[in-house]
Order: sequence, then C-alpha cells, then structure tokens
Amino acid sequence: MTAREEILGRIRTALGPDRAAPAPIARNYRTADDRSAAQLLDVLTDRLEDYKATVLRCAPSEVAQTVASALQATLGEHPEADVVVAPGLPADWRPDGATEDDGRPAVELAGYAATVTGVSVAVAETGTLVLDGSPVCGRRALSLLPDCLVCVVTGDQVVGGVPEGLARLEPLAPLTMISGPSATSDIELQRVEGVHGPRTLLVVLVG
Repeated sequence: MTAREEILGRIRTALGPDRAAPAPIARNYRTADDRSAAQLLDVLTDRLEDYKATVLRCAPSEVAQTVASALQATLGEHPEADVVVAPGLPADWRPDGATEDDGRPAVELAGYAATVTGVSVAVAETGTLVLDGSPVCGRRALSLLPDCLVCVVTGDQVVGGVPEGLARLEPLAPLTMISGPSATSDIELQRVEGVHGPRTLLVVLVG
C-alpha cells in the first residue's frame, strides 16, 4: 500500500459507509477554439507582453538568428559561452557556441546567464508556455536556474484555452507552466522579479 492509498483509506473510514456519493463533475467547459491560427498568435503575443515577457516573431528559417540577436540584446556582446540549451533543441535553433545540457549538477546550471528551450504547448488565452521535460524542453532545472529563459514556440503548438492544451500533454510528465518572468508581490505588495525562476523571459514565436 502506498502512502496515498493509506491516507485515502483513512478518509473513507472516517466518512463512514453512509456518505453521499460525490456530485458529478461538470465538463461543459470549452474544449476547442474557433479562432484562426493568426488570431491565436496575436492573443498569445498580447498576453505574454502583458506579463512583461519579450516576444520576437520570425520565419522558420530565422530562428537561430533571432535567438542570437535576442541574447545579444539581453546579455551584451559575445554571450554564447553563457548560454546552455536543451539537449533536444534542433541544431538550426541553437546560437553558435552555446553549451548543450548534459545533466550537469544544478549548481553549474545556475552559473549560466541564459537557457534556450522549446515548449510542448502554448496556451494563448492565458499566455502560458508549458514545458514537459522532453528533450526539446529539457529538465525542469534548466528552465528555472539561469536568469534568462528563451523559449522557441512554433505556430502549431499554440492552442486557445487550457483544456485544449492539457489534452495535448502527457499527464504524468513533469510539467512546468510559465506565464511571464518569475515574479512575486508577496512582500508589501511590491513586485520583485527573479525570485522563483528566470527574471527575463524571451519568446521566439515562429510563424
């Protein structure tokens, strides 16, 4: 018996045999979006920029150049040595000279200035990028430790709402959902960035 089963068993015992059956879960929420692909890209861009992310749109052949330009503008001249990329990131998306993540200790990842990854899905309505631990996304630490995160999103990965996005994901995967740079206003309602993850989010939107 697992700890989960033991806890649920104790709850059932405490509730007794005469407990009421749980109410059915309403599932009449929207599961598809009738907006065009171009409209969804515009909505995603608007939401991400509202969250203080930087969005750069480009053609499929311009990904590496756009990533490199974004990193240079953020990190300064010759940033390649400070960039680590997800192991499954396509070669034509990688900036020259970047280091591929090989499972090195987290303390070493924290020493890099920026990370470049892909995503599994992007939800336009909420401006959320979802990384699932696959090779193109990389392990969770890769997207959380360096101070700048660059995510490459292709047009076919963009969906309208959360239910549609979740339907594309493996529920047991280690999902990381990103809506803008890491920020909190817990202390005296003052916004502080970079507390729980990257302080800078750059999104290269392809299409």
